[in-house]
Amino acid sequence: MGGSPNPAMSAPFGPSTQSDDKERRRRRYLLRQFWTSALQYWRSGPRPGVLTASLVFVIVVTVGVQYLLNLWNRAFFNALEGHSGSAVLMTGLLFPVLAAASVAMWGLAVKLRLATQRRWRAWLNNDVTSRWLGQGRYFQLNLIRGDHQNPEYRIAEDLRIATESPVDFAAGVLQAGLSAITFVIVLWTLGGALTLRFGETSVSIPGFLVIGAVVYAFLASGAMVAIGGRYITAAEHKNQAEAEYRYVLTRLRENGESIALLGGEEEERAQLDRTLRNVLARWRDVAVQYMRTTMVSQGSAQIAPVLPVLLCAPKYLSGEMSLGELMQAASAFVSVQSAFSWLVDNYPRFADWTASARRIAALMVSLDALETAEQEGIGHIQRSTTQEAALRLNDLSVTLDDGTSVINEAEVSIAPGEKVLVVGESGTGKSSLIRAIAGLWPWGSGEIQYHAGAKLFLLPQRGYLPIGSLRRALNYPSPTDAFDDEALAQALADVGLSELQPRLDEEAPWDQILSGGEKQRVAFARLLLQRPDIIVLDESTSALDPAGQHHLMRLLMRRLPEATLISVGHRPELEAFHERKLVMQVKPGGAQLVKDVYLISKTHGSRWRWRWRRRRDAPKLKSA
Repeated sequence: MGGSPNPAMSAPFGPSTQSDDKERRRRRYLLRQFWTSALQYWRSGPRPGVLTASLVFVIVVTVGVQYLLNLWNRAFFNALEGHSGSAVLMTGLLFPVLAAASVAMWGLAVKLRLATQRRWRAWLNNDVTSRWLGQGRYFQLNLIRGDHQNPEYRIAEDLRIATESPVDFAAGVLQAGLSAITFVIVLWTLGGALTLRFGETSVSIPGFLVIGAVVYAFLASGAMVAIGGRYITAAEHKNQAEAEYRYVLTRLRENGESIALLGGEEEERAQLDRTLRNVLARWRDVAVQYMRTTMVSQGSAQIAPVLPVLLCAPKYLSGEMSLGELMQAASAFVSVQSAFSWLVDNYPRFADWTASARRIAALMVSLDALETAEQEGIGHIQRSTTQEAALRLNDLSVTLDDGTSVINEAEVSIAPGEKVLVVGESGTGKSSLIRAIAGLWPWGSGEIQYHAGAKLFLLPQRGYLPIGSLRRALNYPSPTDAFDDEALAQALADVGLSELQPRLDEEAPWDQILSGGEKQRVAFARLLLQRPDIIVLDESTSALDPAGQHHLMRLLMRRLPEATLISVGHRPELEAFHERKLVMQVKPGGAQLVKDVYLISKTHGSRWRWRWRRRRDAPKLKSA
């Protein structure tokens, strides 16, 4: 390989040029990725093709009606010029028919266009959402680097713009193209050649109206591109700022209780103000660009109707063109100019679409990367089934997506029905281990084996309550009608929430109404209803007092005695409900399991006693 260029010599131009070129390549790549995924809709069945063909047909008919209206202009104004009352009456009666046909075609075109947009958006939204929710990728995106911030805004807003605008653009381009071809022929036929005389010299300009329309449209479009060149970048920055502002507002609403208890209103307001200032600054950039493009667009709209009349005036004054032909030419000129200047009117929307398409494509690229890594299995934890153990970790290492080790070489086997407690100081990777067991953390090496056919259920520390009724929260993640009223009432009574039974079907913000301890009780009620084979508790009793924790753990032991239990917790009282304790400790190169202690619990009356001894059949632990 050749030597590297001198950094000092290349600094003024090289790095900046390379950075700009890299950014352009990235943007082109994202647009290609968007089209690669989005155009699959037209291969999903016959309906998209039929809908598209119908829209094309209606657009063709619409242009035909416009041509008939153009011919009507000539006939009507010729009748006026000739002072023919009968001709004026006949053409006047014909106008409502043509106008009604034009309105009907425009309305039908709008209906078909909106139907195409709606169905395309639904299809692409289903595709992206399925990939986002599948295999826990909605969670994994928070753990990897990439341009996929605020995926909820990208799916809700950017995907809408990305599917609406292309349909509008395609319909607009088709109509503009057909109009341009049709009315260029009209202008060429009507205008003919314009002869200019300079003394004894004469100059003939063939198709002068066509040339005038094309030159004018070229100048207007060029001005739009030159003046609004930064519109796309400004729109991208504005969309990102809007997404961040919505995220801050959502966080404020979701954590309202904690903020109120801490008295953090002033700090939250300061954060909101900072985020809003960023939004307004980005809006100011967009407003400047929009003002410039509006000036070009409005200037073009003012000049376009007058210019053809001025161009045709010499021929009209010389008697070479009738009033009807003059008005027909003016109407055709405006149609041609509108067709050629389509970019002038749609450049701002095109900029918005480009920004949105790139943002949704960036999310797709991140999802594709996760899917590819899952399929190839490179740098990922392998998962399989076994008949011997409820759960087995074979030389398991958990890493970040960049390869940084979190847990190193864990090897453990848990028998069916065994109750295991995982302890360790903060930062020892307990939560990462739980996520790996649940299948949410894919990065690492080694293997996790699950008992064949076993149902695993995880209770996180922060109980989740979905939007809707309390019935839905108890049945979650099963359908709302999975369990009958009697089972739900019994589950609530078991966990100490019988007072909520009359409110099962009440639609309320339960996530805000219930306390942290109550939400953990609801999670245990859900667990009793689901009756899984393997239960993973990630500090699921941390918001309860010792008596409440004792009640729920005893209830779990009594109701699901055959279930395998894996718990993460710090309270020493939890040891009474487990047979083994795995101790994790931070070591060079990542946290490791350093102890496997066998706990034997015995009950004498109402007292619990336990003693420790080394588990004789414990697997060999990896040394640090």
